[in-house]
Amino acid sequence: MRLEKRIGRELTRHSLSLCTAESCTGGLVAGRITSISGSSGYFEGGFITYSNTAKNFLVGVPKDVLERHGAVSRETALRMAEGAREKLDTDMSVAVTGIAGPTGGAPDKPVGTVYIAVARKDKTSVRKFQFTGTRHSIRRQTTVEALKFVLDEIEAWVGKT
Repeated sequence: MRLEKRIGRELTRHSLSLCTAESCTGGLVAGRITSISGSSGYFEGGFITYSNTAKNFLVGVPKDVLERHGAVSRETALRMAEGAREKLDTDMSVAVTGIAGPTGGAPDKPVGTVYIAVARKDKTSVRKFQFTGTRHSIRRQTTVEALKFVLDEIEAWVGKT
């Protein structure tokens, strides 16, 4: 069964809601979630926060966090996820920020560096990835890992059923 269908089934089963905050994927995670009929029953919406201004204005990532740690960082991903969850008052959120390339990388944050965060009402978790491949491939890998992370967090929160 596709990840997005499994997520929908589990969110529905446990009466949980979800939202997204996306940077490098530009809405691909939300697109996969909403590809499932009935997703309006558990998916509230999403934010595409491609610029630092959008990260600050839309989901409340503090400017000092962006200046100190950068848009692609554990701290920014965490704040994106928490801010989106709070803004849309959902049970869970998933946020992604990264460098899909082919430009934009740096020695300390090469192309393919991605942070994914999942915020629940009781905790927020962040995972770091170093993907390889084309821009399209990096964005696809990010989307898949974001969905897997959401499913992992649902199962950890409510227990495997």
